[in-house]
Amino acid sequence: MLMLNTLTEEQRLSKAVVKIMGRAPYLSAVLMIGKRQITDNPKTTTAYTNGKDEFYSRQFVAQLNDAELRFLVLHEVYHKLYKHLTTWRHLWKEDPQRANIACDHVINIKITDEFSEDKFATMTGALASGCYDRQYVGMNSQEVYDLLPPGNGGGGGGTGGGNPDDGQQPFDDHDWEAAEEMTDEEKRELEREIDEGIRQGNTVAGKMGSGGNRDLEELLTPKINWREALRDFITDTCAGKDFSTYNKLNRRYVGMGVAMPSGITEQVGELILAPDMSGSVGGVELATWLTEIKSISDTVRPEAIRILYWDTQVCADEYYSADEIDNITKSTKPAGGGGTDVSCVANYIRDKQINAQAVIVLTDGYVWGDWGQWTMPVLWTILDNERANPDVGKTVHIKSGDM
Repeated sequence: MLMLNTLTEEQRLSKAVVKIMGRAPYLSAVLMIGKRQITDNPKTTTAYTNGKDEFYSRQFVAQLNDAELRFLVLHEVYHKLYKHLTTWRHLWKEDPQRANIACDHVINIKITDEFSEDKFATMTGALASGCYDRQYVGMNSQEVYDLLPPGNGGGGGGTGGGNPDDGQQPFDDHDWEAAEEMTDEEKRELEREIDEGIRQGNTVAGKMGSGGNRDLEELLTPKINWREALRDFITDTCAGKDFSTYNKLNRRYVGMGVAMPSGITEQVGELILAPDMSGSVGGVELATWLTEIKSISDTVRPEAIRILYWDTQVCADEYYSADEIDNITKSTKPAGGGGTDVSCVANYIRDKQINAQAVIVLTDGYVWGDWGQWTMPVLWTILDNERANPDVGKTVHIKSGDM
């Protein structure tokens, strides 16, 4: 009687990736980033990623059934998708174990919600003690981290948040050191690869309709009510050189028997949009911001939009005249990926003698140094960081879950 050869761990890993691509083709581009391999290194007891490459212990993979292995692969891929090892490295420097637990809670919830209903990917067996708590639904890693006690991690008061006493611990390792050792150019290239993977995933998800991944689909649909925030900002700061006043009536309405104040500009001049491209801002946030840029232009119809992509310096300067704004989200080419020094934007505007009506900065607010010296009104749109309060301009706080 012939016996069928069992698959090797390498073959099972490849099979898991193919199955995930078949089930979730919108993840295919991100799945192809970096290398993925089985290792016999005794220091690798489970699996880990450095933000680009993935490594899986042969012994650990051998313990998992196919659904569990798919969950593990998705887990490593989601760490990459959400750029955890660059986005939250400041948390790792503060409390490594607590940062690991926070990141794991976020992605385990997402994977479970998306893939576990039909048991395609399950957090069972050797994965069962991993970090999973429904009290953290809708939160990002910073918010979960803030609820965890310091030290070796711990629960946030729910059914378990990683406290050694409740048995929940990360079932993989996070190679923060390797991610930290990447050069700035390597970080920028990885950022570009992941961003492109997200964009391709958005395209695929759109073609799939309701069958696509909800998180990726929502990146293309602005949900923040920018109109309210921008209306107030523009009324207060972009309404022309003169303040609105009845001392000099608007001649356009006098002939109609209507008394309207003068000094209201009918069209907004050039606006500068400055998205934060540092490693602390993930691709999900950036993709959402790019969508909202188009929403902003539809709202205020500026004479021109200038996009300044920045990290510790202005990495790209894109200018769009009024008739080019409709194609802005298709034409823009984000650049950057280093640190976070927003003063470089203010310095660049001054040095280049750019005369715009206002600046809208899009950032997570984890900046180095000060908030810069600005020569024009500034609106800070700060994502998921209510503790950030610039000492100049106006601030709008936004939660990613509301986007």
